[in-house]
Amino acid sequence: SDSLSLRKFLGIASTEDSPEHSSLSVIRERLPSEVHKAVFVWVLELARENDLLDGKTVGVDSTTLEANAAMKSIVRKDTGEDWQEYVTSLMREAGTVGPDEKPTIDEIIRFDKSRKDKKVSNEDWESPSDPDSRIAKMKDGTTHLAYKAEHAVDLNTEMIIAAEVYYANQGDTQTLEDTVQEAQVNLQEAGSTVQVEDVVADKGYHSAETLETFAEHTPFRTYIPEPKRPAGQTRTWTDKPPEQKDAVYANRRRTRGDRSKQMQRERSEKVERTFAHMCETGGARRTWLQGIEKVRKRYLIAAMAHNLGRLMRELFGMGTPRG
Repeated sequence: SDSLSLRKFLGIASTEDSPEHSSLSVIRERLPSEVHKAVFVWVLELARENDLLDGKTVGVDSTTLEANAAMKSIVRKDTGEDWQEYVTSLMREAGTVGPDEKPTIDEIIRFDKSRKDKKVSNEDWESPSDPDSRIAKMKDGTTHLAYKAEHAVDLNTEMIIAAEVYYANQGDTQTLEDTVQEAQVNLQEAGSTVQVEDVVADKGYHSAETLETFAEHTPFRTYIPEPKRPAGQTRTWTDKPPEQKDAVYANRRRTRGDRSKQMQRERSEKVERTFAHMCETGGARRTWLQGIEKVRKRYLIAAMAHNLGRLMRELFGMGTPRG
């Protein structure tokens, strides 16, 4: 409302009222996710035209996004009880309070602290305001309702070619294939004829089943280091198909090479950098929307803005990645 240059750029006369910021939320809800993806692919197409889209070597990593819901508001899926009501029912079952007595908050907290085997699982609890969010441990060790964001980044140009949002309780091994396939589809829709060949990820993505799946879909080559096993523990293949064994051994052979170590260093640097720009500097670590579909659309546009900034720095040679 107070910038004449922005008014001129947007075509708003000085005598006209500027749009409310809430209009963006209305527009986002009205436009389907296909439109958001089309905009994302359009920026990738601009990057391809300016030789900023390679796509042969892709680095993949994930992070957690804090949902717009509070842990203290979760309720039981079976009974609809909140935390206080649930603990009160446990106190009555244990005989701590009578059937008609209502314990105080201090008594509930004291009883809850003394309980053993306390677990809050996504199978039993949900948020009434955002049922799509899941209970998860964040990067700082705290527990929140969250989503999971996963990036597939072109390690040669640092362009994000896929930015997917999943439920927070979906493991990395479950979502890796979907993210890589989405990256390949985005490359094709952007007019690129390049096929993703090398998939680089950290040890959290290592799974015999996942490696077998990628081995079946040539020309994907995985570079995923194996997690360290406890001392004295060896891997047995008596209950695994031979295809999984071959895929694990082939991946192990590739990860021991110098090229794999170089790509792992680039993945650690470049993929983490995209999270820093989007989630920390860009403010996407905390979502202010409810529902996974809305979060996906908002996050995809943030990834598009990251790619657009990368493209503008290449074209004009000015500015900084953080800026």
